[in-house]
Amino acid sequence: MTTAVAATGVTIVVDDTRTVSGLLQVPAKAGICYVLAHGAGAGMAHPFMASVASGLADRGVATLRYQFPYMEQGSKRPDTPKVAQATVRAAVMEAGKRLPKAALFAGGKSFGGRMTSQAQASGALRDVEGLAFIGFPLHAPGKPSDERAAHLFDVDIPMLFLQGTRDELAELELLTPVVKRLGERASLKLFADADHSFHVPARTGRKDSEVLAELLDALMEWMK
Repeated sequence: MTTAVAATGVTIVVDDTRTVSGLLQVPAKAGICYVLAHGAGAGMAHPFMASVASGLADRGVATLRYQFPYMEQGSKRPDTPKVAQATVRAAVMEAGKRLPKAALFAGGKSFGGRMTSQAQASGALRDVEGLAFIGFPLHAPGKPSDERAAHLFDVDIPMLFLQGTRDELAELELLTPVVKRLGERASLKLFADADHSFHVPARTGRKDSEVLAELLDALMEWMK
């Protein structure tokens, strides 16, 4: 039986005027840490985020979840890319300080993953070995485009795209060619019938928890 790993609250200094909250979960002998950013509509304590962190802890992987400033302030309007990217950098630095011997990976759910890749594209995140996206938001719902992928070609470390085949924010007809053009640095793992939240319809005979377990297994193996 796996022993649950408690999350410890941390404070992350973004700049002279901003700090944000974080949650650090470190299982025994963790050799990997995933710096995990939340999506646009829900913060680090959302059940999906908590399940990802706990599931990775069960697999021996540490996580640092954190808030973006707008979420910390209770706002619904996401931060500017500049502020969001500064927050990503601060979270990565905090993870590096707290787990200096762990291999660092970064990314997150939807918006959080995209802000992480934008940060990496504009200047390497310190000691980060790869980026993992849990539902990369390639475009807005009903507005298919691959313009949001342009910066990915400036990312020079490995990337993993974990995507549901029913994701309305990433039509596979657009995402698959992008990943192919990125070449050996990018990998795509698809989850049949899953939407942007990795929910699957009851008719499939599968449960969301099963999909999440497959996702976390794939993420852990890739980071290894």
